[in-house]
Parts: sequence; C-alpha cells; structure tokens
Amino acid sequence: MRHFSFIDTLLTGLKIVERQRIGDTRGFLSRLLCTEELAAAGWEKPVVQINHTYTAREGTVRGMHFQHAPHSEMKLVSCLHGAVWDVAVDLRADSDTFLQWHAERLSAENNRALLIPEGFAHGFQALTDDVELLYCHSAAYAPESEVGLNPLDARLAIAWPLPVTELSARDAAHPPISEEMEGVRV
Repeated sequence: MRHFSFIDTLLTGLKIVERQRIGDTRGFLSRLLCTEELAAAGWEKPVVQINHTYTAREGTVRGMHFQHAPHSEMKLVSCLHGAVWDVAVDLRADSDTFLQWHAERLSAENNRALLIPEGFAHGFQALTDDVELLYCHSAAYAPESEVGLNPLDARLAIAWPLPVTELSARDAAHPPISEEMEGVRV
C-alpha cells in the first residue's frame, strides 16, 4: 500500500506530496514520513533533524531561508494545524527555472506537504492564526551556512495572498537580490 502520491511542479525536483489518510469513525492515520516512498521522489539522504514551528498570527511571513553547501538540505514541510501559503524559490545555478517560485496551500485539512530539494529557499505565510508546521531536514542546522532572501524582494515578486502583517527584523534585513547573483551550487 502506498501512503503518498507525488505531483511534480514546474520547478524540477519540487514536489507536492499528498498523504493518504486511512480512517474510520474513530479518526484517521496518516503517515508523515516513509523513507522508502520518499526515495522514489528524490529524497536520497537520511532525515537528520525534525523541527516543529508555531506561528501565532494570520498574515505573518517567515523566510526565505536556505543553507549553502556543504550544508544544503532537502525539506519536507507539513502543516499540522491551520493553513499556510508555502513558497519555494529555485536558486540553483544554471537551472532553467532560476529565481522562479512555486507556492502551495498546505493545511491540516488537505493533508499535503511540500518536498523541497537542495538549492531552494523556503518560506511561508500564515493563512490562519495558530499555525503549526513540521519540517523534516536532510541536513542539520548550520548557522554559518544559513542565508536568506528578503521575502518582499520585488525581483522575486512573490504573490503573498494576504497583507504581510508581521516579518522578523532578520528576514526584513535581507538585501534585495543583485543582478550579479549566479545561484547556488549543491
């Protein structure tokens, strides 16, 4: 029995993961992680870190974060409570979709996740209050390798669905993308 189905996006390697729910009158079971099934979708490394985040207010934007090699990471992002507009930006050098983004509505109800390959920046906007996300990472957090993009950068032109009500000082301080940016190597 397969617990996941994968939907390709227009950005190579970025996939929507639909988790199957098995349920009855008592509730349901939904598998969050299966390395064998994820390997078929391109996840080839072990999960080395799992993070749980809480975002209190609708309209809050977090991101756009990524790590440089040798700490590049894949992420599997799932929403456990509430709903988010989850965004991935292709930063891979020589990619045909360099600086293009894809967004997906993830919610506790739609049981979708986003499988984000190495070389992508990631962020989200809370579409509801009290959002909880679960992240599986293929690399541990390495603060010396972490960088970010300004989520309001006009060059990215991310279409946030709600007015941005909160943004951390750190995320707002990321400079705009320069014309010289060539992308990241993974």
